[in-house]
Amino acid sequence: MLSFTVAEIRELMDRPTNIRNMSVIAHVDHGKSTLTDSLVSKAGIIAGSKAGDMRFTDTRQDEIDRGITIKSTAISMYFPLDKEYISEIKQKTDGNEFLINLIDSPGHVDFSSEVTAALRVTDGALVVVDCVEGVCVQTETVLRQSLTERVRPVLIINKVDRALLELQIEKEDLYQSFCRTIESVNVIVSTYQDAALGDTQVSPDQGTVAFGSGLHGWAFSLRNFAAQYAKKFGVDKAKLLAKLWGDNYFNPKTKKWTTKNDGGLERSFNVFVLDPIFRIFDAIMNFKKDEIPTLLDKLEIKLASDEKDLEGKPLLKCVMRKYLPAGDALLEMICINLPSPVTAQKYRVETLYEGPLDDESAIGIRDCDPKGPLMVYISKMVPTSDKGRFYAFGRVFSGTVSSGPKIRIQGPNFVPGKKEDSVIKSVQRTVLMMGRTVEAIEDCPAGNIIGLVGIDQFLLKSGTLTTSETAHNLKVMKFSVSPVVQVAVECKNASDLPKLVEGLKRLSKSDPCVKTTVGENGEIIVAGAGELHLEICLNDLENDHAGVPLRKSDPVVGYRETVQMESSMIALSKSQNKHNRLYVKAEPMSEELARDIEEGRVAPRDDPKTRARYLADTYEWDVTDARKIWTFGPDTTGPNLFVDASKGVQYMNEIKDSVVAAFQWATKEGGVAEEPMRSIRFNILDCTLHADAIHRGGGQIIPTARRVCYAAQLLAKPTLQEPMFLVEIALPESAQGGVYSVMNVRRGQVFSAEQRPGTPMYTLKAYLPVSESFGFNAALREATGGQAFPQAVFDHWEPMGGDCTEKGSKVNELAVKIRTRKALKPDVPLYDHYYDKL
Repeated sequence: MLSFTVAEIRELMDRPTNIRNMSVIAHVDHGKSTLTDSLVSKAGIIAGSKAGDMRFTDTRQDEIDRGITIKSTAISMYFPLDKEYISEIKQKTDGNEFLINLIDSPGHVDFSSEVTAALRVTDGALVVVDCVEGVCVQTETVLRQSLTERVRPVLIINKVDRALLELQIEKEDLYQSFCRTIESVNVIVSTYQDAALGDTQVSPDQGTVAFGSGLHGWAFSLRNFAAQYAKKFGVDKAKLLAKLWGDNYFNPKTKKWTTKNDGGLERSFNVFVLDPIFRIFDAIMNFKKDEIPTLLDKLEIKLASDEKDLEGKPLLKCVMRKYLPAGDALLEMICINLPSPVTAQKYRVETLYEGPLDDESAIGIRDCDPKGPLMVYISKMVPTSDKGRFYAFGRVFSGTVSSGPKIRIQGPNFVPGKKEDSVIKSVQRTVLMMGRTVEAIEDCPAGNIIGLVGIDQFLLKSGTLTTSETAHNLKVMKFSVSPVVQVAVECKNASDLPKLVEGLKRLSKSDPCVKTTVGENGEIIVAGAGELHLEICLNDLENDHAGVPLRKSDPVVGYRETVQMESSMIALSKSQNKHNRLYVKAEPMSEELARDIEEGRVAPRDDPKTRARYLADTYEWDVTDARKIWTFGPDTTGPNLFVDASKGVQYMNEIKDSVVAAFQWATKEGGVAEEPMRSIRFNILDCTLHADAIHRGGGQIIPTARRVCYAAQLLAKPTLQEPMFLVEIALPESAQGGVYSVMNVRRGQVFSAEQRPGTPMYTLKAYLPVSESFGFNAALREATGGQAFPQAVFDHWEPMGGDCTEKGSKVNELAVKIRTRKALKPDVPLYDHYYDKL
């Protein structure tokens, strides 16, 4: 039975010190949704007996069928916390009732963009790690994302029941396995540590690590046991907490604690924490019916009359849920260790807000002020039951959002002082996201997560809502995956084309990472992060968004065009009227700089002098050149640069806008195969311009600048870069041969093979070209008899070598294939196609 009302939640929204906004993040299949059920059942939303099996936050039919989470789901819950724990909360609190806004996110790498969208609107993260598999590739990815967003992590080691029932691990081995997992998490945390967050290392004696089983619905942190023993022995709980982890031993003869294992003493964690759990498992699973009642009396566990007849696993589940309820352990860990919006927004404002940190919007965010100017970040769009409409899902960082008043809706390309990419409208309704349903509420103050109705027409995927005239945008999210796998789609019936176009708009709204484009030849391309992501997107497109039967091509991979050396001569292009000439050279940029640009460390909006100093110190650029970067491309943020390297040329500033527009066009569709360019620096060395402004307008300069970029690229030994996946494969030793044979066929390179200590499982890491990854999972299953579990995540771009303009080379053959697919002339153009002779 539901233990709270919407009115109680609305009342708690006004107490931001008692709100916890949190995401559940982990590798695929480590048990996030099952664990979330324990909290949902504690809130009374689902029955306790169903927790672990129901996966309440998996709301779509395909999630239920496949057994994985595809879209992140938000749910708001009200909990009273035991008063004894209130004193342990180190931040300001108001009473003992808490509002937890929880987002259950997917673990599959193809849906990483959902994790990014969830982390942006939350302040804390519950990291779930499988006790047997340990820290995997996606665990590291999501932890890195959370620390980049300044989201504080706490850890739960899940599936402990597997270690006890399947692997039958001894107590000391289990303790060592826990230590290794915690250490692996802390290594990642310290690698991506942000000084503003303070100490984010997790440790059981700090209460930031819990252990449990989501499926069986039990969990504990050392606080639970410290509280039990403190009552029993009348000792101080805080002192006891520190003694229950690490090299601490209790000598029952001398009744003293020691840190040295003299005379075969057992570790305190094993004696006081693991021993009762091992005894329950042993008595119930080995059917020791005489011992069970005594044991239950000692642990003060009372069974209902119908539960007394249970035996085996059902009894074990029932006893463990009563002894160590997962909901309680998670709740106290979340409330005590995760920050409230009031605490978190003080240090998150720098990474959230693009504008100056002393304007009214930044101050409103920093103070989490419900009376400040409205600042809402919309991180994604959630489809509603009303076809084609979406809830704008986001977080109120400052002010109070309600239906009625006019607010400004700013898209990601909005620039303060200009009107582009912004519109003034009012919100129709505000709703509370409750997993599978929504609840209407009147308004929503700062510090809360909310769904808004009526603004989906004005935003594509994400954006900022504000009432302030001077507000800058909240920063655009950086995704850890990029849409590298593409499919061409077309309608089976030509008359359905308008429906398909409408469906594509809805699809790009509903998914943060999907990209839809229409080629010049009318080909419609849908790009996703991987095979599974594309499959889900195309199913949604066919069945929900467009509702028309589609024909799909085989998946194809997006390549990037780059160069390998400086242009062999200066490229020259004359304008149509022969009055203007541009002289440009292309040269390769270092891979590290391209990555810095992609990850936002070098950005177009940085202060030019600071950026120039960074480029000079790190990449040995000439400071004068570094200060004269005209633009980044494509899309003004991509990893290609256009630099003004000219000296004392007239009218240069007047053609800048036209050249920038041409550069965006050229870098989006390169000269080799109309693929985007990457990692190229173009230097404009000189230009001859007509004295009369009429003869050097955009119409003359834009086509000329585009052609000269292509000529410079083709003179600089152009090649292609192909996307590479990092594949992590968990498998037993006997199946390794199968993996190597599949990898050899698919140009994959295995570069690391490690055994997971204490288990028979190995972890192999390999690089695999994305173009070779189609059907990889099926081939691997076949070669290893279904024993290998791969997880592929986009890692880097690999130059292919060879010259695209050299006929007969492999890279030339590939470029010809791409050109043929795009219905271009098959031969790669030579530089003189664009280059004008002097």
